[in-house]
Amino acid sequence: MAVLLSCQGLSKSFGARPLFEGLSFGIAAGDRTGLIGPNGAGKSTLLRILAGRETPDSGALSSRRGLSVGYLPQQERFEDPGPGLSVSAELSRALRGLSLQDHEIDRRVAAGLREAGFPDPQQPVCVLSGGWRKRLALLGRVLREPDLLLIDEPTNHLDLEGVLWLEDLLSGVRFSFLVVTHDRRFLERVSNRVIELNQRYPEGHFSSAGNYSRFLENREALFAAQEAQEDSLRNTVRNEIEWLRKGPKARTTKQAARIDRAGELSAQLDELKYRNAQGRAADIDFSGSGRQTKRLLEAVAIEKSLGGRKLFGPLSLSLGPGDKLGLIGENGSGKSTLLKLLAGELEPDSGRLKPADGLRVASFDQHREQLDLSLSLRRALCENGDHVEYKGSRIHVRGWAARFLFRQEQLDFPLSRLSGGEQSRVLIARLMLKPADLLLLDEPTNDLDLLSLEVLESSMREFSGALVLVTHDRYLLDQVSRGLLALDGKGHAGFFADLSQWEDWRQRQRDVPAAAQPAGPAASPSAPGLTKKELRELRGMEAAIHAAEQKAAAARLALEDPSVATDAAELGKRQESLEAALGSIETLFTRWEELAARRSPSR
Repeated sequence: MAVLLSCQGLSKSFGARPLFEGLSFGIAAGDRTGLIGPNGAGKSTLLRILAGRETPDSGALSSRRGLSVGYLPQQERFEDPGPGLSVSAELSRALRGLSLQDHEIDRRVAAGLREAGFPDPQQPVCVLSGGWRKRLALLGRVLREPDLLLIDEPTNHLDLEGVLWLEDLLSGVRFSFLVVTHDRRFLERVSNRVIELNQRYPEGHFSSAGNYSRFLENREALFAAQEAQEDSLRNTVRNEIEWLRKGPKARTTKQAARIDRAGELSAQLDELKYRNAQGRAADIDFSGSGRQTKRLLEAVAIEKSLGGRKLFGPLSLSLGPGDKLGLIGENGSGKSTLLKLLAGELEPDSGRLKPADGLRVASFDQHREQLDLSLSLRRALCENGDHVEYKGSRIHVRGWAARFLFRQEQLDFPLSRLSGGEQSRVLIARLMLKPADLLLLDEPTNDLDLLSLEVLESSMREFSGALVLVTHDRYLLDQVSRGLLALDGKGHAGFFADLSQWEDWRQRQRDVPAAAQPAGPAASPSAPGLTKKELRELRGMEAAIHAAEQKAAAARLALEDPSVATDAAELGKRQESLEAALGSIETLFTRWEELAARRSPSR
């Protein structure tokens, strides 16, 4: 495969602390690369360097001549969308400068909007939710079809539906991409290569061909080899030190060389020990109260509405020790509201909640509203004195901070200076000090690195009380939950055994409306003649044709404008625009008829 972009010896520091040093690797055509690593490893910084938005302290970048690179940061800010700029217009603007004809832009935008599921292409950008703005930003970059697309944490702010859409989108592109993400299921499904930035590796990174599962296998083999090398080297150094302690009388050249060799081996051992220590994750272990009651909390026919819209109900559920319930649904479907009901912070509109006597509930808030950002890290971890009480032991705040990977000099930093991942670790550290019967976790994985996610996952599985988990991390849901409750945001809820069962149900629900659309007699209820992608395309055809017709109407009015009646050149341009718009409508109608015929074959 031809190399698109390569870096040689890249180094970058943040203040006095190096993020990465001497990085050298390349990205080839066809690479679908996931970039992972612990918080603070420099993943976002590296992406900005590869995108040309930032310069390295040392090293060099080289790229194929004429290479087009797209870049989407974590927080995308649309360029002055204004109060009236529509979704469709924003996408059209994103495609300018690509030497595309207007009808080509219209066709690409219409197809993209169908795939992304935007209900109204004319909806103003300024009223979109965070999740839909993220979809729009992603779609704009993908529709440009660069040679290489660099994406930083694209699943942030997306609900499960959005993440599944993104997987389909990236699985169908023809260009290469490099994506920073902590979503392990996402990596499993879209990547054919995984790179981890970590000082644990001799070259500062580890590259593995294949998906995330293959990466885990290859990484474990490497770690085992490094640890075996450390053990072997430790024994060698021990023997050399014993020889030195004997104090040989004669300092021959041979003996001096051996002394030098002992020093070199000791330095190599220190380097290996340092690298192997970089794999340490935050020490997370939730405390259960040990209560033996069979039923901790019961909800009986509870209902809740917000702003005149019914979120869910009547809903009944029961939670006991050891229950692990995953809670899923689109943004705005009521997941956080249900957690607040279970925590006793809100009252249901109807129905009732029956908690066990003295029920102890601990909650993790995804918006971190529980944190006073003016507090120092020391006081946030330990409100009074210098020790915390954990499982019957007194632990000094310095040791408690170290368990969550905080450095000693950070203890007097205000929380406002900490990263999102560090603030999440503070919340988890505080939560661990509260013995609980019921844990309510609202997106606890946001901003956590993969090592910390693995430890969090293990602790959640071992927690002895009941747990309700809201997360877009499907890998975590699969590993932890023993059942799922799905909210659809329209007042309905359903229980599922696992994520696969929910995904199958979701696909059946999406297929039924497509088959029910009027497209001639004897419509097939299961649409056997179409792929899933074509079904989604068919569902969006009416909206696409409507948008194309509006464009043609505007082009016709522009052509009939009296002010250009004597300008032959301008008249020619406007006639071409009208013809292109009409051609786009005809193309869409032809495609609609083709899909409809395949969906409902004549008998």
